[in-house]
Amino acid sequence: MNPLQMIINKVRRLEALFPGYFEDAKHSHYKDFGWPQSVTFAQLYAMYNRNGLARAGVEKTVLKTWQDAPELWESEDPAESQTEKEIRQRFDDLRLWQALASADRRALVGGWSGVILRLRDDKAFDQPVDRVRGGLDGLAEVIPAWGGLGAQLEVAEWETDQWLETYGQPKMFKFTESAVGQSQQQTRQFHVHPDRVLVWSEDGTVHARSLLEPGYNDLMDAEKVKGAGGEGFWKTARGSLALEADKDVDLAKMAQAMGVPPTELADAMNDQVEDFQKGFDKMLALQGMTAKTLPIQLPSPEHFFAIAVQSFAASINIPVKILIGNQTGERASTEDARDWAQSNNARRVNFCRPLIGTFVQRMERFGILPERDWHIHWADLTEAGLAEKIERAAKMAEINQKLGMYPAFDPDEIRQVAGYDAPLPSPEDDE
Repeated sequence: MNPLQMIINKVRRLEALFPGYFEDAKHSHYKDFGWPQSVTFAQLYAMYNRNGLARAGVEKTVLKTWQDAPELWESEDPAESQTEKEIRQRFDDLRLWQALASADRRALVGGWSGVILRLRDDKAFDQPVDRVRGGLDGLAEVIPAWGGLGAQLEVAEWETDQWLETYGQPKMFKFTESAVGQSQQQTRQFHVHPDRVLVWSEDGTVHARSLLEPGYNDLMDAEKVKGAGGEGFWKTARGSLALEADKDVDLAKMAQAMGVPPTELADAMNDQVEDFQKGFDKMLALQGMTAKTLPIQLPSPEHFFAIAVQSFAASINIPVKILIGNQTGERASTEDARDWAQSNNARRVNFCRPLIGTFVQRMERFGILPERDWHIHWADLTEAGLAEKIERAAKMAEINQKLGMYPAFDPDEIRQVAGYDAPLPSPEDDE
């Protein structure tokens, strides 16, 4: 047998003795780079609360998506009917859209959240809902709740009857108001029937993933670079110490002078040096030792931090300039803002509208809303602003002026582009 084959056989025997070790030894990125193997709700919530990038990613997404509130229309006609007016006023009183936006924020962090509907139907929270009296007044309160294991709203029981349409879905929820960062005075705790819970998530289930999860490792890397940079700057300014003992040093006398037994001398010296490092005005008492400052060479952290920021921004589909608020370069900023508006417009259409539609259907089934072919009207985030519209109209007018007797646009078209009604009202119409 040749030497190479002997080495291969030995490696194979080691792999048999330690299965999985050699296979993952060079590729365990989570161990090598200090990333968690799995991410829990508690970790996501803590990251959202303590990391500026995570907070910005969630908040800017929510604020842009809910830049304005949607409206319920009985038809595609924008004229407000009496029913639409009553619905708008009642939803404003309940702060309904703000509650849904808050549920959206919670879902981005934890993967899913719940909107608990408190109804005036004379039944407990854990009972199914039939019909609710009082019309719009039958909806008494809308409670957004953090969802997930260890959060405010948890699945208490699953439907296991495979012959039911709700097989595999939550059969009962448990709500604990004080579970997540809330005042201990808020002690509401009860079981909730799924009829009274609107699950808010990307797919409408309790199995959705957090917005922060794909970029969680990037957020940790950014924290490491930022924290190491701050600590490194402090160490450089204060100076890291190395203690050099003289050849004639008497450790027993040093321990006696410090008031500790010789066996605890090392710990006492560590405590003294640690106390010295905590401030600029500390004194270090040494006997038979010399304190020397170790020089620290810090690399520039900008590039390492930028890599983590860019990767996190890519994971949540937000331009870096929007995420961190850097608006250098007007053209780049305008394009980023347009792409960001398109992303959130798509999020409204593909994510928020279906969930709002589910809420409307639930209200119809309970008798709170009249049965209609309701239209959810929401303004287009990509629509040009007034200044951009006026600029377009001015360019159209300039083109007409250059063409002279054969204009390309009539005045009504220019008015429409500028955002005004056409045709232009005439004095006869006013009379």
